[in-house]
Amino acid sequence: MKYSKATNYALHTMVYLTLTPKGKSVGVEQLAKIQNLSPTYLSKILTKLVKAGLIESTPGVKGGYSIVSHSRKTSFLDVIHAIEGHTTLFHCSLEHDDLPNEDCLIEKVMFEAEKKMKHELNTKYIADIAKEIESTKNHKKNCNQSE
Repeated sequence: MKYSKATNYALHTMVYLTLTPKGKSVGVEQLAKIQNLSPTYLSKILTKLVKAGLIESTPGVKGGYSIVSHSRKTSFLDVIHAIEGHTTLFHCSLEHDDLPNEDCLIEKVMFEAEKKMKHELNTKYIADIAKEIESTKNHKKNCNQSE
C-alpha cells in the first residue's frame, strides 16, 4: 500500500505546525523550505488541509498557517482523508458471475485489512507525535547541558 507524497508532506506539515507556539503562524515559504518543496506544490496541500478544517490560514504580510484549536484530536486518518479522499485502496477488477451476490472474495479480504489499517490510523494522533518529538528534544537538551 502506498499513499501519495502529498500525504507524506501533509503529515510532516501538521506535526511541524503542532510544534509551533500557539498563536504563531508559519508562512508557506518557510514550510516549503523545511521540506525542500516548491511553495506552489505545498500551497495545494495546505489548501486541502484548510478545507478539511485541520489548519487555518491567516492572510497578510505576517500571515501564514496554524493549527486550529481543536486539532489536538487530529488523527493520521484525518490528514490522509484530507489529502487522499475517502476512497478505498482496492477495487476488484473482475466480474464474478459464479459467486453468490457477485461478491469478490479477494475484495472482501482487502476491505477487512483496510478497515483494520484505518482503525489504527484513526487512533494515532498528530499531537502525540509532536509531544514525542518535544520530549526527545528536551531529553537531548538536558543531556547536553549536564555534560
